[in-house]
Amino acid sequence: MDKKSYGLVTAAYWGFTLTDGALRMLVLLHFHELGYSPVSLAFLFLLYEFCGVITNLLGGWIASRYGLRITLFAGLALQIVALTMLSFIQPEWIAWVSVAYVMGSQAISGIAKDLTKMSSKSAVKLLVNDPDEATSQSRLYKWVAILTGSKNALKGVGFLLGGVLLQWLGFAASLWAMAAALGVVLVCSVTMLRSEMGKAKSKVRFKELFSKNREINILSFARFFLFGARDVWFVVGLPVFLASHLGWSFAGIGGFLAAWVIGYGIIQASAPRFANRTGGITGGARAAQSWGFTLFLVSLALAIAIQVDFYPNISILLGLAVFGVVFAVNSSVHSYLILAYADSDKVALNVGFYYMANACGRLVGTLLSGTMFLLAGLPGCLWTSCVFVLIAAAMTLYLPTSKRSSNAEMAPQTS
Repeated sequence: MDKKSYGLVTAAYWGFTLTDGALRMLVLLHFHELGYSPVSLAFLFLLYEFCGVITNLLGGWIASRYGLRITLFAGLALQIVALTMLSFIQPEWIAWVSVAYVMGSQAISGIAKDLTKMSSKSAVKLLVNDPDEATSQSRLYKWVAILTGSKNALKGVGFLLGGVLLQWLGFAASLWAMAAALGVVLVCSVTMLRSEMGKAKSKVRFKELFSKNREINILSFARFFLFGARDVWFVVGLPVFLASHLGWSFAGIGGFLAAWVIGYGIIQASAPRFANRTGGITGGARAAQSWGFTLFLVSLALAIAIQVDFYPNISILLGLAVFGVVFAVNSSVHSYLILAYADSDKVALNVGFYYMANACGRLVGTLLSGTMFLLAGLPGCLWTSCVFVLIAAAMTLYLPTSKRSSNAEMAPQTS
């Protein structure tokens, strides 16, 4: 294993993640102070999610042609541009100009995020090598779980960092400070990361953007519904419900969401200790099935509890804690499987396609979060989440238990 390159890629991803989480909180808190409604705040991030769809698709193709170093550096540079751009916004601007300007900066940040994420996740597949297949699969699951879990934990820390910076430095100064810090990360990455990674040996044709591998397609479809199931209640429904129905303070809501994301990341990083263990692709497919249907049962119980107004404070705290644990394991297993199924020569192309599905799920979840909350409140968001989780779990029944089984007849793989 190339530990030096893995460490450099991980450090760059960590630096980016801190600014990404802090930027999200800075925008939410700053524009809340300016009088924007929760639904209006959600719309500020629509281009952020939409650009992720396009970026993951094209970014994987670009990385396959020119290497992962190019896309990683581009992601870091674009985040610096987004932070700097947003610092020039003025309170006296008329509302529609401010919204358009923020959406534009968030679009750039969305492109930056998915270029960085796709590059970092793909790099793990190429840097974790071992002649023994079983050992290689075990290490792959371990190190991708650490990368993904630590990223999500740091994103929660970023939420807290954004609030602290806004209070101490103000909006514009906070953005300049983060841009400067990320500039240091970019310079270190460019000067120290020399390894050529991800460039395909054969020329990648544009029509290869859309995966034709059975296992990649199935897993991507499941990922779409898995992350749509989370964001359909997480983005708008939950914060508004906590504020308007349960009377939570904004500080309490922000602290709860930060704690949830940090805990989610810790569980993700720890998932290899109790899910899949050394089962390789076969164990991963079966873990995806069992944990997927467990998540459906948890979602169903939470939806029923909120629907009948059963001690809503306790139900929210306990239900979302359990949901976060089971969801984190699902996400960790899926993140392992995409790298296990992907061919090393075109790993960026496959991972880009997979995270395009992830971004599509988040985009649809974000749109449905506001819509379902307006139509049926938080229970409507949670029932929609149940349907999405059930579809995601059902798709895992068709996951092949070997990379070589992609041409086999599609039939459920039961555990």
